Amino acid sequence: MKFFLYTVSVILAASSMSACAGDWSTIRFGIDASYPPFESKRPDGTLVGFDVDIGNEICAHLKAKCVWVENDFDGMIPALKGRKFDGVLSSMTKTPKREAEISFSSKIFNTPTQMVARKGVTLLPNADSLINKSIGVEQGTIQETYAKTYLAPKGVRVVSYQSQDQVYADLISGRLDATLQDAVQAKIGFLKTPRGAGFQFVGAPLVDAAIFGQGAAVGLRKEDVDLKAKIDQAIAEMLKDGSYKKIAIKYFDFDIYGG
Repeated sequence: MKFFLYTVSVILAASSMSACAGDWSTIRFGIDASYPPFESKRPDGTLVGFDVDIGNEICAHLKAKCVWVENDFDGMIPALKGRKFDGVLSSMTKTPKREAEISFSSKIFNTPTQMVARKGVTLLPNADSLINKSIGVEQGTIQETYAKTYLAPKGVRVVSYQSQDQVYADLISGRLDATLQDAVQAKIGFLKTPRGAGFQFVGAPLVDAAIFGQGAAVGLRKEDVDLKAKIDQAIAEMLKDGSYKKIAIKYFDFDIYGG
């Protein structure tokens, strides 16, 4: 009887371990396609951008099929935990607050946050300068966290939007005085485009390690330790074999990975 019970317990343990180890022949990545050059959508619906190319290369290294699932950025973590997809690959920065809910792969890139406003304004990215002004941010981002932590309590109107495109639309229309977003995204996805011609960076990049974290990575469920190990291995191989650099130079003329 003891032998029988022992055998059953071993089988159950093995089954439990098998259940935790996923079949990663297909990997589904969640993405908010409103953040060029990292992720955006062509008129024909094709998803493009640095993160998309990185994700496809990760899948190629793992001999897996990549599936992209669109989702609003502020709902990424609930959707990930609800198994709508297997990982978030959408310029999501690794922060202590997010790490309390999910795990992250090794770093994919690291970029600063900076404020954008109309050319000629005298605003600065601090509460004293922005009091009674309106600043736009995308919902669920580290920029929204920063603005609501340091600016809103001191009289700055922080307006959150479902997408970065909506943020820029209201900046252009004059409904916003300034915006906070990833500096590289702002430079390439807005300021260097025709619609961003009348705008510029204002002030230096913002610094706050607790909020801005340690770079963007793939967000993963805590229990999917095997998938994390596979993705970390793929990223390490990409950095070593030159495939990461080959992708990066398509989009950037500087070191996007960061030190």
